[in-house]
Amino acid sequence: MKPTPPASTGAPPPPHVRLCIGVTGHREDNPAFAAHRAAIEAQLAQVLDLIAAAVADEPPPRGAGAIAPIRLHCLLADGTDQMAAAGALARGWHLVAPLPFGVALNAAINSHPATAHDARAVLSGTEGGPHACSAEVWQRAARIHALTAQARLFQLADRDDLIAHLFLEKLHHPEDPRKASAFAAESSERVALASRIVVEQSDLLVAVWDGASRAFVGGTGHTIQAALEMGAPVVWIDANAPARWRILLGPEALTDTKVASTAVAPSHEIAGRQAQLQALVRAALHPAPARNPGAHHGRRPRHRPLSSPASLDRERLARRSNPLWHLYRRIEALFGEDTLKRRLRSLRQSYETPDDIASGSAAKLLAQASALPGQEEDYIANVETAILRRFAWADGVSAQLSDTYRGSMIANFLLAPLAIVGGLAYLPFAGSEGKWPFAVFELALLCAILAITLTGQKRRWHSRWFETRRVAEYLRHAPILLMLGVSRASGRWPQGTETSWPEWYARHGLRDVGLPHLAVTQGYLRRAVGDLLHQHVVRQRDYHIAKAKRLAAVHHRLDKLSEGLFSLAIVAVATYLVLKGGGALHLWPPGIAGRLSDLFTFLAVLLPTFGGAVAAIRYFGDFERFAAISRVTSEKLQTLHTRIAQWLAAPDSALDYGRAADLAHATDDVVVSEIESWQAVFGGKHVTVPV
Repeated sequence: MKPTPPASTGAPPPPHVRLCIGVTGHREDNPAFAAHRAAIEAQLAQVLDLIAAAVADEPPPRGAGAIAPIRLHCLLADGTDQMAAAGALARGWHLVAPLPFGVALNAAINSHPATAHDARAVLSGTEGGPHACSAEVWQRAARIHALTAQARLFQLADRDDLIAHLFLEKLHHPEDPRKASAFAAESSERVALASRIVVEQSDLLVAVWDGASRAFVGGTGHTIQAALEMGAPVVWIDANAPARWRILLGPEALTDTKVASTAVAPSHEIAGRQAQLQALVRAALHPAPARNPGAHHGRRPRHRPLSSPASLDRERLARRSNPLWHLYRRIEALFGEDTLKRRLRSLRQSYETPDDIASGSAAKLLAQASALPGQEEDYIANVETAILRRFAWADGVSAQLSDTYRGSMIANFLLAPLAIVGGLAYLPFAGSEGKWPFAVFELALLCAILAITLTGQKRRWHSRWFETRRVAEYLRHAPILLMLGVSRASGRWPQGTETSWPEWYARHGLRDVGLPHLAVTQGYLRRAVGDLLHQHVVRQRDYHIAKAKRLAAVHHRLDKLSEGLFSLAIVAVATYLVLKGGGALHLWPPGIAGRLSDLFTFLAVLLPTFGGAVAAIRYFGDFERFAAISRVTSEKLQTLHTRIAQWLAAPDSALDYGRAADLAHATDDVVVSEIESWQAVFGGKHVTVPV
């Protein structure tokens, strides 16, 4: 006899927690950098040491295991980037380089050749080393190659042919300013794209900058401003006074970039900066504490709040949904579907476990991701483990809690009128002498309502549903973002009304995987956008179109039912008054109204009571507003579908990573906007007594 399978499955381990930092700064040819190079190098090392010490001082979040090594992102350009990269490797950190070009072109451009001959030698990697080009150029290229060999590379190589042509043309015709301008414009845009990736992948940005200009696209000042606008804090080391580094928060901080009057900072300033840096590290590594959990009940909840990954581990996922809690979904089916068969169909759900998702609902996505040109199987396996398994768990737990919370509220809305009507049913059916069984029935239902309410509040069904649903929705489309090297900047994640751990959990889940190690080509972009992003947008659009239609129907039909019951109540009361008046006028025997008095009293209570309950269910479900949210979401997704289709219709030579990333960001913005709208509607609808 086969053993019975367990009733639940365990949660995947929480994501590794690590601090991710980005570095940007001046190159060797910047006058301020060159004049203070030794001081800048010493100060940069000190800032990195302070960051390392702050991480070492932080205990790991509860249930998250040890804190993983720091990950440093930079473009590996000469000057600041290479200083920081060498420092990261010396400290045992992980080095990640989003390169604005492919490896060969990146080395050729950043080795600063003065002639096309030298540039071609670096591009082709001609044997003979410095004999193939100038020794200085070859040494600079060798330093870049030595660092790239130790880094995880995400190469934006999709425009390399064009950039290489413009680069060589500029070197062939040094007297032609138009050729120099054409190369500068195109290459600066690529550097800006790579810098945006650095900011998106980092919890804070360390920048060496002279404070002179923010106008040069892709330059240090431009990157700092972009980081601040995306909500990322910036540790600014002033190239003119390195010891007077400070922390910038928000783009308005750039209004004061004057050089410090003294080279050495006073002791109180040093202590304040270090404390501020430590606070930034702590905020990146830990979710913010819950804000007034249980305040809506006027007391602290007895059930521990979901405030850490350990709380998610305590959840239990059943194999199948419990029919006792299907009431909300049954309301949707009864009033939202068009056929009797669909209205009465089984609503039993089987929850997909983390172990099953790779061969189940995510099998096609994983196959398409594996087929992307240059994609590594180890990276796909990491996405499956770190993202999809956690999505399956959060999605299943959330669906289970959704049934429990919403089903319990519908049960309360139905039990309340049943209690009222049941308590009065003795009038037409038993008389005053037989009232006690009806009173017992009413008491039992009232106690059931109270038990459901207290249990729901104690176990936080509403809040736990909200929190796990946020995790699931953030992770649902995360694999597609990861394949395109796109992430939501740390300062742009939404904030929950009570807890922030779902956003923290999702963010670290994405950071756990990080950037893929590959060269992005135009063929890669076409496959990633067409097979993954476009299909996801179409599926979500169709889902929201169907949802909007169904919920609008539910709202309309519940409204009509509620109005009908109130109309029947008016008819019942009017009928009684007609019978009473007709008896008084001797149009029929006066005793008719008296004999039917209890029945009409019962109907006058039953009909509006159930009419009110139906109206309360309609109000609680907010079907009309959810339909409107889905309608707006589907329209946004339709616009994205049109944009993606137009982008895919272009020839390969016109495909560009920047536009592909914009489309992925727009999709992410639609998802987050829909989550925020959904929270705004259901956020205050806690489990309560239906009065």
